[in-house]
Amino acid sequence: MKIDLTDTNSSKINAALIDARRAIGTATVGMVLTLVIVTDEGSAYDALKAASDASREHPSRILAVIRRPGRSPRARSQARLDAEVRVGSDSGTGETVVLRLHGELAGQAQSVVLPLLLPDAPVVVWWPENAPADPAKDPLGALAQRRITDAVTAENPVDQLAARAASYAPGDTDLAWTRITPWRSMLAAALDQKHVTVDSATVEGESYNPSTELLALWLAERLSIKVERKVSQGPGITAVRMHTADGDVCLDRPDGLLAKLSMPGQPDRMVALKRRETSELIAEELRRLDPDLIYASAVRYGVENLHSTSSTREVVDAPEAAPAAPAKAAKKSTASASRTQK
Repeated sequence: MKIDLTDTNSSKINAALIDARRAIGTATVGMVLTLVIVTDEGSAYDALKAASDASREHPSRILAVIRRPGRSPRARSQARLDAEVRVGSDSGTGETVVLRLHGELAGQAQSVVLPLLLPDAPVVVWWPENAPADPAKDPLGALAQRRITDAVTAENPVDQLAARAASYAPGDTDLAWTRITPWRSMLAAALDQKHVTVDSATVEGESYNPSTELLALWLAERLSIKVERKVSQGPGITAVRMHTADGDVCLDRPDGLLAKLSMPGQPDRMVALKRRETSELIAEELRRLDPDLIYASAVRYGVENLHSTSSTREVVDAPEAAPAAPAKAAKKSTASASRTQK
C-alpha cells in the first residue's frame, strides 16, 4: 500500500501510517528499530531496496531522507515536505517513509525525522554515500545509537578511513569493516586449529580498497606483527598470508566466490567466501547495537601509516614488542572472532 503526501508535515505522515496499518490489518508492535537512510535521488532506489531486504530479518520503520535544497534562490528560500508512505508488501516486513525535503527544510532534517521515530526503539542512521566528517555530531547522527558509513564510496577511501579514526565515537561503524567479517572469522578459526606464532603477514587486494586496509590494520593490531599490503587486480581482497616458522597459513580467494585455505601439515580446503550484497551487510550491522570496540581499535591503529601508501604496497608496522607465545596468538585470534557473532 502506498500513500503520497504533498506539502505535508510530520503529524500528517504519522496519521497516514496509522491509517495504512489499519487498512492492511497490521500493527507497529513488531518493529524493532528505526532505520534512517540519508541519501540522494540517485542512490535512493538501491539503498531502499537493501534496507527493505534487511527488514525481513529486522522489521523496522525505514525513513529515507532525501534533501532537495533547490538550485535557484527562489527554490532555496521555500520550504516544503513531500512524503511517500509504503506499508505492507511495498515495504518488506516493515514500513517505509520516503521524505523529500525542499528548500530551507533540507537543512532541518532532524526536526522532520524526530516525530517519526518509533517510541522506545533504537535508532540507526545509514549514509550510503557522502557521509558527514563526524557522524556522531551530525544532527541526524546525534539521534542514533548506531551510525553506519561506507568508506568505499568516498573519492579517496584511505583518507576516509583516517577521517573515521579521527572522529570515531561509540556506535560508529563502516560497511568496509562489515565486508571483512568472514575473512576475520576464517583467519581466527585457522589460528585456533593450529597454535603457532605469526611472525608477519601479507594482505593482497585491490588498490584503494578500504576493506583491505582495515584487514591489514586488524591483523597488525591483534597479533602485534608487521603486515605488508600488496596490490592485486581483485575483486576485493584476494589473499591473506600469515607467515610462521612452520610455513604460511594462506587464505586465497582469486575469484570473489571460493577461497582455498592452506595450512602447514594439513590438506588444502575449499571454503565459501562469497562477496556479499549490501542488504546482507546492513542486516549484519543491525544484529548488534552496542559499540564495536574491535572496529574502533583496528581503525585507530596505525592510521598515520595509511598516508604513506605507495603505488604498489603499504606496510603497517606494529610497535616493537616481544614475540607472543603461540597460545597468546591463538587467544587473540579467538577474541577477534567475537565480532562475527553479530
